[in-house]
Amino acid sequence: MAEDLAGGVAGAAASVDPDGPDGVRMTWNAWPRSKVEASKCVIPVAASIAPIRASPSLLVLPYAPLRCKPPCAAVLNPFARVDFAAKIWICPLCFSRNHFPPHYAAISETNVPGELYPQCTTVEYAPPPIDAAAAAIPPPVFLFVLDTCLIEEELGFVKSAMRRAIGLLPDHALVGLVTFGTQVYLYELGFSDLSKIYVFRGTKEISKEQILDQLGLSAAGLRPGTAGASGYPKARLQANGLLPSGSVNRFLLPASDCEYALNALLDELQTDQWPVEAGNRALRCTGVALSVAAGLLGACIPGTGARIIALVGGPCTEGPGMIVSKDLSEPVRSHKDLDKDAASHFHKAVKFYDNLAKQLVNQGHVLDLFASALDQVGVAEMKVVVERTGGLVVLAESFGHSVFKDSFKRIFEDGEQSLGLSFNGTLEINCSKDIKIQGVIGPCTSLEKKGALCADTIIGQGNTTSWRMCGLDRSTCLTAFFDISPSERSSQPGSTNPQLYIQFLTNYQNPEGQMRLRVTTVTRRWVDGSANTEELVEGFDQETAAVVLARYISLKMEMEEEFDATRWLDRSLIRLCSRFGDYRKDDPASFTLHPNFSIFPQFMFNLRRSQFVQVFNNSPDETAYFRMLLNRESVTNSVVMIQPSLLSYSFNSPPAPALLDVASISADRILLLDTYFSVVIFHGMTIAQWRNMGYQNQPEHQAFAQLLQAPQDDAQMIIRDRFPVPRLVICDQHGSQARFLLAKLNPSATYNSAHEVAPGSDIIFTDDVSLQVFYEHLQRLAVQS
Repeated sequence: MAEDLAGGVAGAAASVDPDGPDGVRMTWNAWPRSKVEASKCVIPVAASIAPIRASPSLLVLPYAPLRCKPPCAAVLNPFARVDFAAKIWICPLCFSRNHFPPHYAAISETNVPGELYPQCTTVEYAPPPIDAAAAAIPPPVFLFVLDTCLIEEELGFVKSAMRRAIGLLPDHALVGLVTFGTQVYLYELGFSDLSKIYVFRGTKEISKEQILDQLGLSAAGLRPGTAGASGYPKARLQANGLLPSGSVNRFLLPASDCEYALNALLDELQTDQWPVEAGNRALRCTGVALSVAAGLLGACIPGTGARIIALVGGPCTEGPGMIVSKDLSEPVRSHKDLDKDAASHFHKAVKFYDNLAKQLVNQGHVLDLFASALDQVGVAEMKVVVERTGGLVVLAESFGHSVFKDSFKRIFEDGEQSLGLSFNGTLEINCSKDIKIQGVIGPCTSLEKKGALCADTIIGQGNTTSWRMCGLDRSTCLTAFFDISPSERSSQPGSTNPQLYIQFLTNYQNPEGQMRLRVTTVTRRWVDGSANTEELVEGFDQETAAVVLARYISLKMEMEEEFDATRWLDRSLIRLCSRFGDYRKDDPASFTLHPNFSIFPQFMFNLRRSQFVQVFNNSPDETAYFRMLLNRESVTNSVVMIQPSLLSYSFNSPPAPALLDVASISADRILLLDTYFSVVIFHGMTIAQWRNMGYQNQPEHQAFAQLLQAPQDDAQMIIRDRFPVPRLVICDQHGSQARFLLAKLNPSATYNSAHEVAPGSDIIFTDDVSLQVFYEHLQRLAVQS
């Protein structure tokens, strides 16, 4: 068993891009034909998709796509059957016949357009703009919302991060500034003679209309430009990309024009001057500040890609979105309070942010949240806005911590390090007629476009075939869940098509501001009858299955009270093993699993112990943060969150993957643990002693210096390519921070078995079962008749 697992880890590291050219991974690559067969498969039929993943081989076509006749409207793709003589193509999804338009007259077997190349199952269309107004590329917009209820030192860190960001912004990007403490201050950057500020009370909810009235942007003054306020960029922009009225450039100015003014404002910015009585928290009106920011963007630039970047340093204690009272004797809500329904402000705050999410999605704008504080700031309540708008989220302990500083800088970088931030995305899913869509988990919002393809059961954002993603980037991932419901006609023998087809259409505004349409069409095989278990097994993807289950139970834990995730996972795993394992009834020793399933029990063992299921010891903010990242990252990254990777460095062998087990600890080894959120370099006892004696600085001990440096270099490589930037922990065996490693290891040696431990290794003080015991129980239960 252990050999299998180590081999699995090493094999996974060596393989090439697991997402393939399409960026689509499915739990099952051969699909059962009926609902009953699908339910026997235990793991839901789902796909993890990366809508705009960067791909070196991507073909970009400079014309508009050719679509099938409505209601299908699928785009022409390599799976379409083409009759070159009659100039007709047959849609693989709905089998309709479509005539090619006149400008395709020259096609033949030897001369086909790019979208029909067999290897181009993913293409991107870049149609030319219709007129000059559409050709005007809107500038990116950044509205900074800064918390000033901070101590001097923290505010200093915020200012230096802001100065660095302003220096990195493209010159034409529009920038605005809002600060908040007990009240909200909106700066009119366009008024250069002296600093002009609009102040809003932080105690009560302000409607969008009231905000606009106070700013002099109310409907009467703004009629000419708001033709498309409900969402897409219909608002006619002038040649300079701005609305006709001078309203926008009062509050949002090109970075090149306001760099000096902004730096001057930052120099003058003080911590919130409102007095804080002893025994009280500072009064902080985060909710009103975000309302003002959303209202301003909605009036000035509806439908244009814009980001509200909120830097929050503590909990909201007044006004809408409040999560705790100002009285320090009241602690911030914990998981226990939420379970007992004892968190008095929680539901009200979530409802407020839910409405804010609807407003931002309607305007097409994004909320990014950078929360840096030792206590909670309300990420759990704000999760709904960040996730619905496709925003970025970073949780750190201080604005001076590298997790915040380096992540914040990454948003504004371009070139190799750029995140590829894009705006105004919509995703449409179209599929063969026996497939229904249950919904999507991930950073998006349902557009409530109901149709024949919607399933009766809903998972996540459902009841639609189309989703809005106000913000998305190269690494954004969504999970789509499918339901198999064959119609009476298709289940008759003879009429069946052995292949099923699914098409993902993503319309978005790329980082350069151009509108693009990415089209990915995938095909998979139907498997008939319950006899063909081999075909199902051959098509099982255990990494994707583990990640999909983690996302699914995270959702269930949030939506359903009293949901027992551990028990649900155990039952599912036992059912899966008794359905697909090879064994003789009631003989645990005979139990074996196909290589496609062999690491799956280990994934489940680690998922049961992970922060997604065991919320004890994490605050609701941390849990919300971990789940938001789990829901938006690629399968490869999400697997690392569930089951961290461990590398071992020693004198007598090159760096190699090690078992995630306490037995991997040794006095003369260095271990590098990657849990996605943190990277841990762990020095064995002997190595730590030699390092403390300074052997690495002596010329005759070059090899030791290199051994110490190797994990540092590998850690930096991991950190450089990841967003949010992980926390780096450097620790020694038996040191206090060694807990970061010990918490993740399989407890094969505990205080009960201390007499069997190899010298120099370690034990874990726990009563948790080890992987070995877990696997023995699984074997026994799976073979029961």
